[in-house]
Amino acid sequence: MAEIRLCAFSDEAASDVLGQIKALKENGVYLTELRSANGKNVSEFTKAENKEYYKMFRDNGIGVFSIGSPLGKVDIDTDFEKYLDVVKRVCETANDFKAEKIRVFSFFNAYDKKNKVFDYLNKMVEVSNEYNVTLCHENEKEIFGDIADRVCMLMNEIKGLKFVYDPANYIQVNEPAQKTLDLCHAKSEYFHIKDVIASTGEVVSAGYGDGDVDSLVKRIDSDKVLTLEPHLAIFDAYAKIDNTEMKHKFHFESNLDAFATAVNAIKDILANNGYVLKGDKYVK
Repeated sequence: MAEIRLCAFSDEAASDVLGQIKALKENGVYLTELRSANGKNVSEFTKAENKEYYKMFRDNGIGVFSIGSPLGKVDIDTDFEKYLDVVKRVCETANDFKAEKIRVFSFFNAYDKKNKVFDYLNKMVEVSNEYNVTLCHENEKEIFGDIADRVCMLMNEIKGLKFVYDPANYIQVNEPAQKTLDLCHAKSEYFHIKDVIASTGEVVSAGYGDGDVDSLVKRIDSDKVLTLEPHLAIFDAYAKIDNTEMKHKFHFESNLDAFATAVNAIKDILANNGYVLKGDKYVK
């Protein structure tokens, strides 16, 4: 019997930690993929901030499932030896939050430099192993692993690297859902829930676009976490993590309203697939 837990990039609801906690609790989500707080990216948090924020989440019953880091979202020709210091710092942050996973990427301007990508990711995994955390690669436009065929190359080449499947990001690079689900779903550690209309590029709630989130849920046959990364409204951290325009089909009065709409959309898909809430898990 598969169990599904919901998680979220809570900085899409509010910038400050207390606001994130409030939004999570109001929507019945008790895990966060921590990306930013109080105007700072998670990779820039100090040890004191780690300690303070961890206590705030813990005291409110919220677990940090993964660190939503920007690791690997840099040019392949970066000074990699220096960059490993950033990797180590983020791994330390994961330990401080008792998070077992770190979301990562596979470098810009790297399509024709696969051996360099493999080498760098292998070295990043070696570092993460020292901290007992797991790196999980997310498919993202313009990085090496943006299309399913290259993601499969990473799956075959990088021992110890796990994978996050983002349906909307595949649609944004013209990869149809059926293809990417067939190639990558069974090998994915967990899933990001974001949807988009292929013809317009408009981001929408799960089930309203071409990402086929319903099939994504139908195919789950073991315990999984679904992390909401809805992008239904502009949030404070967006300009720091993405330089492209965010297009929306629907508009909301606030980020909290957008966040609640995203949570309700995935809850509807779970219910339509026979899942019922028991405690903090959805089971069928």
